[in-house]
Amino acid sequence: MKQETRLPRNGKEGALYGGIICFLTALFMTTLSIILALGEFNGEVALVILKMLPIMWIIAMILEPLIVGPIAEKLVRTFTEQTDSFNAKILFRIVFTVFGMSLCMTLIGDIVGNGVSSETFSNFLSNWPRNFLIVLIAESLVIQPIARFAMVKLHAYQDKKNYASMLTK
Repeated sequence: MKQETRLPRNGKEGALYGGIICFLTALFMTTLSIILALGEFNGEVALVILKMLPIMWIIAMILEPLIVGPIAEKLVRTFTEQTDSFNAKILFRIVFTVFGMSLCMTLIGDIVGNGVSSETFSNFLSNWPRNFLIVLIAESLVIQPIARFAMVKLHAYQDKKNYASMLTK
């Protein structure tokens, strides 16, 4: 039976795959959100981004596997059939995950950056649709393909290593 090389095969690989996706998404969205909020990019803004990035990455790494990911997986199983293609299932997974993560991270990002205020809810209402659309496009066209490419390369390396060890036995 041919194993899927584009997705993780075990928990360690899942953590790597999720870490790549969460890091790239957090990097992209933290940078974009801070630049849009401050209206410029300079050394001072870069330092703000560098300070916020680890916080947002850790939050994303907690939210996705514990809350958003399991919900997205249930929704994928609900809306797809066993016979649906890999790409169809991945697209549904991206849409459901981006929907949940963008909801959470838009709210959390505003709270981490600005604290809780009377503007938190109105900021969320104006920022979330933009964030959802931007992340959906970035995930679909850039971030997910990078993570799947990393899995393909990792599996090729593992397969080559396993084949070489079989030859030496």
